[in-house]
Amino acid sequence: MNKILELINVSKHYRDGEDLLHVLKDINLVIHQGDRLAIMGASGSGKTTLLNIAAGLDRPSSGTIEFEGEDIYKLKDNKLSILRNQKIGFIFQSFHLLNDLNVRDNVALPLLISGKNIRVAMEEAEKTLTLVNLENKYKSLPHELSGGEKQRVAIARSVVNKPSIVFADEPTGNLDNPNASLITSLLIKLSHELNTTLVVVTHDNEIADKMDKRLTIQNGTFTD
Repeated sequence: MNKILELINVSKHYRDGEDLLHVLKDINLVIHQGDRLAIMGASGSGKTTLLNIAAGLDRPSSGTIEFEGEDIYKLKDNKLSILRNQKIGFIFQSFHLLNDLNVRDNVALPLLISGKNIRVAMEEAEKTLTLVNLENKYKSLPHELSGGEKQRVAIARSVVNKPSIVFADEPTGNLDNPNASLITSLLIKLSHELNTTLVVVTHDNEIADKMDKRLTIQNGTFTD
């Protein structure tokens, strides 16, 4: 199986006055195409920082992140933006939908940013919304949706560009148990159908149990 992402001796620290706050400490991780990985840990353990660095959203203090064999933090900012747009999907706990755009436009946005024709982008958005069973919500605005529906829109947006990997940061954290179970199952289903690698940060054992592999992070380093 092809290696898609590798973190090599990755550390992250912040300065707190005269002290250094070490959030990540010499993290090494290899992720292969098609992997479904849960990263677990308590609040403050470093798991979200790890996810942001792996996804190209936050730079490490030291170490290397290679995506498909290329050190992403040696890329110029515009090249890194293109990589995140075309190769990486990201799902946030709080959805991050644009309230002034309807559901279809929210999902089409990554395609429009990548330069796709408007008609093509809208057609692809509609196809992707069908995958998450929201074909009857194209014209709805985010405030008209339930929490579970908002997260399904966010999932559709994350996969509309057919990325190589999707990162999800506590994707069920704002949902009740039935919706959390539905979202988890949907993420795994789409990962199989689209052959997309899936990395989920979670504190929920039920979610982690459905993944192929789990790692636990504590005090900035893996414990297993």
